[in-house]
Amino acid sequence: MFIRYLSLTNFRNYRRFESPLPTGPLILVGRNAQGKTSVLEAIYYLATATSPHGTDRQLINWLSMRNNPQVFMKIVAEVQTAQEIRKLDIRLELLPTGPGREPRLRKTILINGLKKKVADLSGVVNVVLFLPQDMRLIEGAPSDRRRYLDITICQVDREYYTALAEYQKVLSQRNATLKSFQEKRRVDEAMLAFWDDSLCTLGAKIIARRARALEELELYASPAHHKLTDGAEHLRLSYRPAYDPIAEQPTQLGFGMDVPTQRARLSEKEIAAGMAARLKQTRHEEMQRGLTLIGPHRDEYRFVASGVDLGIYGSRGQGRTAILAMKLAEMRWMQDRTGEAPILLLDEVLAELDPIRRRDLLNHVTGVEQSLMTTTDLRLFEDDFRTASQAWEVSEGVVTPID
Repeated sequence: MFIRYLSLTNFRNYRRFESPLPTGPLILVGRNAQGKTSVLEAIYYLATATSPHGTDRQLINWLSMRNNPQVFMKIVAEVQTAQEIRKLDIRLELLPTGPGREPRLRKTILINGLKKKVADLSGVVNVVLFLPQDMRLIEGAPSDRRRYLDITICQVDREYYTALAEYQKVLSQRNATLKSFQEKRRVDEAMLAFWDDSLCTLGAKIIARRARALEELELYASPAHHKLTDGAEHLRLSYRPAYDPIAEQPTQLGFGMDVPTQRARLSEKEIAAGMAARLKQTRHEEMQRGLTLIGPHRDEYRFVASGVDLGIYGSRGQGRTAILAMKLAEMRWMQDRTGEAPILLLDEVLAELDPIRRRDLLNHVTGVEQSLMTTTDLRLFEDDFRTASQAWEVSEGVVTPID
């Protein structure tokens, strides 16, 4: 899979950009804040309809908003797969709503000329994104890890995207029902039972597919990590769901230790039944707090190397190695799930790696069908890699090929 052609209109600092994209490695070179990252961000947005760097409104070129009655942003691309060419067109428009009121944002997605939903982007174009801030997957909040995992799975599993979106709606309604107990000291039991049923059905689908994805990713991440550490460490992705369908054995979690637990073999029906029973046990506490305490919205997973939780006791070097192994695993996993190699996007990550890890990463990039990477310094790339790559200079939103 690769992007043959990319067009940006009013995207970030690009008023207009239009160009074929080469296969193989493409290096975008330039000073900071010139528009290098924006090209990667646009491709990522084609795959996920979300930005890793801001809100949808922030994507629209601010100069286009000056005295312009029609404020919009558009990304257009032609994606080549093994079987076909797919045309994607994503538009954001700010629509006036009246004096003194914020404009309404409208998002339109066209696939091969037909209007589609965000869920329909699943599998159309797949990307793996490396960012300097990826260390938050190790050091950040559980929500950072959930968001990364959700976006990864949604790229290859439309049913997961749909279940996740519906779950958030049901969760909001259920929490509103629970809050009514705090306000009125009573709760509509029939309504709560209705939301419980939906919450458990959707939650079971999410839990089962997260468990499966993490176990499959670990199959690739663990040997990659073993190689990157010269056999010194063994990496695990430890899934810790807020509702755990398996009664876990006692572990030394207080000391950052963990042991494997298999959850992906349980059926969604089994998980839903167990989750419903657990909700009944926590009913009183939930009504007191006005919150749903059980479900995948509170899930967690950890990076564990040789039994040690890297988020608690790992060094930054260990964390970077684990993230690199995870991203390499993501590439292999997506190709297995879709039959197409994903597009690789690397945003200023080489400067974060030591020379050995940099060489390991570039060795993997060499065999990728299409990769785009940004840098302020071409010297970070070895001569052989630069010779096999194309390079474009980016300056104030203008792109110029480098001989």
